[in-house]
Amino acid sequence: MKLIGMWDSPYVRRVAISLRLMGLPFQAEQLSVFRNFDEFAAVSPVVKAPSLVTDEGVVLMDSTLILEHLERLAPAGRSLIPQDPAAHLKSLKIIGLAMAACEKTVQVVYEHNLRPAAKLHEPWLERVTGQLQCAFAGLEAEIGDPAAWLTGDRIQQADVTTAVAWTFTRFTQPGLADPAAYPKLAAFASRLEALPEFRDTPLE
Repeated sequence: MKLIGMWDSPYVRRVAISLRLMGLPFQAEQLSVFRNFDEFAAVSPVVKAPSLVTDEGVVLMDSTLILEHLERLAPAGRSLIPQDPAAHLKSLKIIGLAMAACEKTVQVVYEHNLRPAAKLHEPWLERVTGQLQCAFAGLEAEIGDPAAWLTGDRIQQADVTTAVAWTFTRFTQPGLADPAAYPKLAAFASRLEALPEFRDTPLE
């Protein structure tokens, strides 16, 4: 399999870390949707990161859909989605909050980096940052003990996506991810970032 996209994207990074945790071999091709547009388009014409080229040559897009496919390939005991219905429901809730945090952070980044400063729409930024803070508050509330896992007795997708989301915001918009405001979330993400699968998939 070949994973296309830069690890500074939280969506690409969550897939890469998940592949490592599942023990699924893959080739990383870090192409930027901006700097390498034509090269990316030659593999995935929509130029959406991440894109996964399967062993069958099928190109999949969207991190959630890619992870759904990878779950079918995960060896026994390496799935990142809990089977227990209650744990599964909790996992979906947490992943939804973390993905919302990623989405709102990306919107803030694009607003600042792609729109001329004179045309920044402050009401829109205020709304988006408010949604981001609500997502982080929701994640903070879901973390009982930062030294424990969120949905079971081992790391799973809710853990991965939560840590990836927090680290992405801290890296791109540190003023919007204050560890003092979300101490359990900050401590939880810091613990996961020390794991080999995270260290081998650096954001920078």
